[in-house]
Amino acid sequence: MARKQLKNYIERKSVALPSFLLVAGIILLAVLLVLSIRLGAADINFKMIWDAIIHTDEENPNHIIIMSLRFPRAVAAVLIGAALAVSGAIMQGMTRNPLGEPSILGVTAGAAFFVVLSLAFIPNGSLWTTMFASFIGAGLGVALVFTLTTLSKGGMTPVKLALAGSAITAFLTALTTAIGMKFDVSRDLSFWYAGGLSTMQDEQLKYLVPVVIIGLIIAILLSRSISVMSLGHEIAKGLGQNTLLVQIMGTVTVLLLTGAAVSVAGSIGFIGLVIPHIIRFIVGVDYRWIIPLSAVFGGILLLLSDIIARIINSPFETPVGAVTAMIGVPFFLYLARREGRGF
Repeated sequence: MARKQLKNYIERKSVALPSFLLVAGIILLAVLLVLSIRLGAADINFKMIWDAIIHTDEENPNHIIIMSLRFPRAVAAVLIGAALAVSGAIMQGMTRNPLGEPSILGVTAGAAFFVVLSLAFIPNGSLWTTMFASFIGAGLGVALVFTLTTLSKGGMTPVKLALAGSAITAFLTALTTAIGMKFDVSRDLSFWYAGGLSTMQDEQLKYLVPVVIIGLIIAILLSRSISVMSLGHEIAKGLGQNTLLVQIMGTVTVLLLTGAAVSVAGSIGFIGLVIPHIIRFIVGVDYRWIIPLSAVFGGILLLLSDIIARIINSPFETPVGAVTAMIGVPFFLYLARREGRGF
């Protein structure tokens, strides 16, 4: 009886902590969202934000700034941060690779490569065209990295994946730069490398919202299967898991989320590395909690990074990708050293 009571207590505790984190994270996300809308060159107060959301006056310049510029930027930061963090969580869970992350494993570089191809050869294409090109490129990046790693001597290891990702990223980046210079789209291309949210408007948000929401729903539906996959392929098969189907659906989800994020915000790295690791350290290996918590705290990290990017060199803006890199690079080096035993 005592053992049963202890087991029930542990189960309640294991559910209580993730539940608390989820609720606290959503509250913090809402606070940062409002703060992000308030901060900027124009003096906007909380009453103006409330009035603009409840009853937008199209002749009021402050309302136009709030609803046309700051609100889309803040919402995009939440969605893109969530997309990148969940992509990283899925990659780490399916491959059992702690260094799995879109910008490290060539996904972002592949997406940027096809984005510049679309800018060069379809200059008047819609954002849907750019987003579709980004999806295809993300898939190419993943395929190249895993092919290179699989063919290497000794098979696939976390550090080899990171090294292959770095090599493929460098290769695709060189091609991207060459095409950008050849077709005179280098100025547009510089945005993708810096990574930023300063040009975000309603038009981009209309394309971003449905794709990211669909991707997040699929990720949540896959979360139980990814938990099993994280135990190892043999164990997953032994438990009746259709590992091939889960891998295909997980990869499609990563391509959707990463492709959508890169197509509108450029290269923003390390969110998918840092957030899933921290969440997994706190709540364990149950991806039914890791994925929603990664979505919430990924949004928090990018929203906070965007706020920092606006205030550290005011009135000029620092690329938000530089802020996330300052956080992520030391974290990556620590993980690479730990996984590589002295790498």
